[in-house]
Amino acid sequence: MAEFLRVKTVREVLEIIQGFEALEAERVPLSHSYGRVMAMPLDSPEPIPHFPRATMDGYAVRSRDTFGASEALPALLEVSGEVFMGEAAPHSLQGGKAMVIPTGGMMPEGADAVVMVEYTHVLDEKTVEITRPVAPGENVIGVGDDIAAGERLFPEGWILRPQDVACLAAVGCEKVPVVARPKVAVISTGDEIVSVGDGQLPLGKVRDMNTHSLRGIVNAAGGIVGTVMVLEDDLERMVHECRNLFVNHDVILLSGGSSVGARDYTLKILDHFAEAELLVSGVAIRPGKPTILARVGKGFFWGLPGHPFSAMMVCHLLVAPMLDVLQGKQARHRPLGGTSTVKAILDRQLPSVHGRTDCIPVRLRKSNDGYMAEPVFGRSAMISVLVKADGYVVISEHDEGLDRGVSVEVHLFSPTWPVQG
Repeated sequence: MAEFLRVKTVREVLEIIQGFEALEAERVPLSHSYGRVMAMPLDSPEPIPHFPRATMDGYAVRSRDTFGASEALPALLEVSGEVFMGEAAPHSLQGGKAMVIPTGGMMPEGADAVVMVEYTHVLDEKTVEITRPVAPGENVIGVGDDIAAGERLFPEGWILRPQDVACLAAVGCEKVPVVARPKVAVISTGDEIVSVGDGQLPLGKVRDMNTHSLRGIVNAAGGIVGTVMVLEDDLERMVHECRNLFVNHDVILLSGGSSVGARDYTLKILDHFAEAELLVSGVAIRPGKPTILARVGKGFFWGLPGHPFSAMMVCHLLVAPMLDVLQGKQARHRPLGGTSTVKAILDRQLPSVHGRTDCIPVRLRKSNDGYMAEPVFGRSAMISVLVKADGYVVISEHDEGLDRGVSVEVHLFSPTWPVQG
C-alpha cells in the first residue's frame, strides 16, 4: 500500500465511482421516504379511485334521461336522494330520476354522468329541471381512471418527490422499498487540531473546522453522519478507531494526513487493513490534489486534504457524487453539472493548466444582464475565501483557462445566497 498510484483526473475518479454498487434495500415509513431512491419497481396494489366519483357538484343521472334537454325544453327528473361525502351512495339510481351529489362523491349504481349544478333548476323538493344534456362519463372519474391496479408507479432508481409520496399514500403504501442511505464517519486529524468546545485556544493550535463543513455536505448529499471525532496524529489510535468505525459505517472521511510526508498517516492506516484496495492516490485538481480513495471490504475510505477549502471542494466534487451512487442515483455527476447552479458572466480572465481541473470560488453580484461572477482569491488554508464566496466555477482539465466576459455555470454552495448589489 506504500506506493502512490498515478494521479487521476476528476473524470477518471468519477468513472471509478460510477462503478460502485448501490447499498442494499430497506423499507422505510412513508413519512420518511421523500428524496429517497426506489430500490425496486413498484406497482399499484389498488386502483385510484376505487369507486366512481363525481368531478363536479350537481346531479348524478342516467345520461340518456337528459337527451335533447335545453333551456327551452328542459328534462324533468325526480330527485330520489342525496350522496354525502365519505359515504356510499344510499341506493341505486332508477330511470327518470336524479340524485344530488358533491364533487368527489360516490356515483350511485345506475348513474353514468353528472349534470353540473349550473345547468339545473330546482322546481320543488322532488323535481329538478335539466337544461343541458350530458354524455356518458361526463363529469365522472371511473374506477382506476387515475391509476389502474397493477400499474407501474415508479421504476427502480426513481427519486421520490413530494407528489410521488402523495401517490404512494393514495394507494395505501405504508412502507416504501428504498436504497439505504450511506452512514458516514467524519474524522479531523492533526496534533494542532482542537474541538470547538475545548475552551481558550492555545498558541499553535487551531479549532476544528472540517468536521463541521464535511458533515454539512454529507447531510446535503443524503448521507447519514454517524461518528464525528477529532484525532491527534497517533497512527495506532487512528487504525483502532477506523477499524471500529468500519463495523457500522459505510464510508470514512478522514481529513488531514493525505499529503506526502513523514507525518501523514492515511496510507499507513490502510496498510493495517489486509482487504484494503487503493483506488485513487492523487487527483489532478486544484485545490485537493493529495486525495486518496480506497475500498476496505464493503466500506470506502477517503483521505482528504487538511486545509478546509481543499477538503470542502473535494467533498463537493467527489465524495458527494459517490454518496449519490451508493444511494442508487447513478446518473448524477455533481461537479460537471448540478441542480444548484446559476449562469453568470465572468468578470476577469482565469488561467488554468491543461490536464488539471481547477475550482475557483466566486462571488455573485447583480448586473443589468443578470449576474457577474467575481473570483475570490486566497490561500487554501483561508476559510474566509469560502465565506465570501457564493459558489465555484469549474475549469475542466481540457481547458487552459476562461476568458473575461464568457458565460460560466456557478455551482452554488447553497440554493439561496445573499447576492451582492
